[in-house]
Amino acid sequence: MTVRIAMWSGPRNISTAMMRSFENRPDTAVVDEPFYAAYLRETGLDHPMRDAVLTSQPTDRDAVILSLTGPAPDGAAVFYQKHMTHHMPADADLAWTARCRNAFLIREPEPVLASYSVKREAVTLADIGFERQAELFDRECDRLGQAPPVVEGRDVLAAPRTMLTRLCEALQIPFSDSMLAWPAGPRDSDGVWAPAWYDAVERSTGFAPPVTESRPALAGHLQAIADAARPHYERLAVHRLRL
Repeated sequence: MTVRIAMWSGPRNISTAMMRSFENRPDTAVVDEPFYAAYLRETGLDHPMRDAVLTSQPTDRDAVILSLTGPAPDGAAVFYQKHMTHHMPADADLAWTARCRNAFLIREPEPVLASYSVKREAVTLADIGFERQAELFDRECDRLGQAPPVVEGRDVLAAPRTMLTRLCEALQIPFSDSMLAWPAGPRDSDGVWAPAWYDAVERSTGFAPPVTESRPALAGHLQAIADAARPHYERLAVHRLRL
């Protein structure tokens, strides 16, 4: 039976590097932000490469759900699904997530906004997914009766082997050394939007050494968004897997 892992993150985290890590396992297939086109169609938002995204994926959520809950690509034993929390509107059907082992990847809002605003100047609290991530987390807590796995991106960078081992244990799959390094370059599994967002990860061959991540100075409107996002971040951070 295929183990389906739904990893819930916001943008400008190490979400694509985590996808690389899992894809490098010999037993794993991955999918990159499968609800992105549906989200753009529903919201009408102008994102980089919008037209290309809309033509590259199903825009019907039911069709996406069928692809996530049907046979895994190539019959893989593990099916890793990289999801953006803000792609899931309040009225989205989430029943399918009960067929997955759900986990949550977090990063402090200040560095998220500092990075995101370089790629896309117009940004709102909803765009970075913190509030929705907390809602999805609470929903999964209620379903399980306990907190699902939460992993902090900087902890993974600081100790990849330790943190990936703990994440795999929490997901009830074996850790593989193959998760620690991968060949540089693009992947066929990358979303069509990769040229706009994945320049750093395409150069990577593993998890980059961490930098000291003090809270960057933000313009006033960005700091206001960070302040609104922080309680949602801290809601999850208290449950993160520890070094």
